[in-house]
Amino acid sequence: MAEIRIFGVIGAGQMGAGIAQVAAQTGYEVKLLDASAALAQKGRDGIAKQLAKAVEKGKLAKEDADAAVARIAVADGYGDLATCDIVVEAATENPELKNKIFESADAAMKPGAILASNTSSISITKLAARTKRPTNVIGMHFMNPVPVMKLVEIIRALQTSDETYATTKALAERLNKTVITSKDSPGFIVNRMLIPFLNEACFVLAESLGTPEDIDQGAKLGLNHPLGPLALADLIGLDTCLAIAEVLHRELGDDKYRPAPLLRNYVAAGWLGRKTGRGFYTYESK
Repeated sequence: MAEIRIFGVIGAGQMGAGIAQVAAQTGYEVKLLDASAALAQKGRDGIAKQLAKAVEKGKLAKEDADAAVARIAVADGYGDLATCDIVVEAATENPELKNKIFESADAAMKPGAILASNTSSISITKLAARTKRPTNVIGMHFMNPVPVMKLVEIIRALQTSDETYATTKALAERLNKTVITSKDSPGFIVNRMLIPFLNEACFVLAESLGTPEDIDQGAKLGLNHPLGPLALADLIGLDTCLAIAEVLHRELGDDKYRPAPLLRNYVAAGWLGRKTGRGFYTYESK
């Protein structure tokens, strides 16, 4: 297996920042890249705030928090990824954007380095085909929020080598995550099950079977879920839920995966959940 020393992350939003935080806390040197250095710095600052809160609550020693933040460097461009042993892309769930990112990262990275995607639904095989390192491409789907959730879903493209898979699995386990492995199929394992559930909750709400509170309470107390489907959709982001639902519907061709019109309308209104302050519920402005 290849040795991982330097960990690159593309995308400094909620998911990317979470991945960078976990990698830095594990002891890896991290290069954090976004569309601009300012956005990457914002992501790094957000990580520092999260770690500071953990220190205040007595969950983390201040010297450990400071050391983790010090391991995260803001990248000025793709060229800064040249020394990385693995790069995880965590950009918006948009196939065209991810294709461009993969092509740019592939051109900048050293031979043999692993290029992974945190995509929750897009074909890893297709992403691998956009690169000159298809055997070194893999899916590494972290759950949200990354520092809290224990699961990493690893997806093998048709081209992924056994060594790339073994190295990535060992890395995920070193990050203190539990690994499941999925074939490269739309939605993989987790979202193949989750998104139809969230989508059906939207249909239930649209048909006025119950209030958002009723629906979520039903899932929490009737199904023993820690979070109801509508609150979970707000946490994930309704735009992300819609994007995954569209992938499932388009790629699998079954009407049971069609996105609920209510979900489409919320996204069209800009009501994307927690990140915008309004989704199925309203939240305090950030």
